[in-house]
Amino acid sequence: MIHPADIREWRDRDVVDPKEHKIGVLEAVYVDTATDEPAMATVRTGLPGRRRLVFVPLDDAVLGPDYIKVSHAGGQVRKAPSIGTDDVLPAEQEEEIFQHYGMAYRQGAGGERRLARR
Repeated sequence: MIHPADIREWRDRDVVDPKEHKIGVLEAVYVDTATDEPAMATVRTGLPGRRRLVFVPLDDAVLGPDYIKVSHAGGQVRKAPSIGTDDVLPAEQEEEIFQHYGMAYRQGAGGERRLARR
């Protein structure tokens, strides 16, 4: 798992799937607002001029010397909800990301967002 102190160090590193096939490049890490622990990452994918940021959970992520290995297959990650490279994740899209990976989604007790970019 990526530790909060390490987040900035791993930006722009390759993100690979369990078979070590490159998915894209780590753009940003989103923490769970309830625990402040890393929960999701955005991965920059696509060709120049058509790049987008897809979301992938960081559960069971493994750090290598120059990569981050996630526990989800590249095909599933590439089909995940995405945003433009200059966009911000809308609060109403959070649940869709969790559903894509079969994960339970709960807002905070006061209805606040579940994910915050770091």
